[in-house]
Amino acid sequence: MKFSNMAERQILKAQAEGQFDNLKGAGKPLNLADDGSADAIGFRIMADAGALPREIQLRKAVAEQTKVAQATSDAASRKMEMNKLADLQLRLDIEQEARHRFYGD
Repeated sequence: MKFSNMAERQILKAQAEGQFDNLKGAGKPLNLADDGSADAIGFRIMADAGALPREIQLRKAVAEQTKVAQATSDAASRKMEMNKLADLQLRLDIEQEARHRFYGD
């Protein structure tokens, strides 16, 4: 199954849970200024509803933790931040591997 199909499932789940109720801009046309692709629109809607897949959440966490680790100058603190980054990266790798095995990407 493609990643876009997985995103569609997440959208349907969020819709069933009522996470799209009372969203900002409800009933107005979508803003197609950015990418305009169905995937980009779907991810933007999911992000607004707080329903992003765990893999996307982990990617964001890895990016944020990378910045924290790079900004740390103390050796002991840097080691601690790098351990946190390694843990997040491992979790992301596991999530991606699980998706590949389950969906056959």
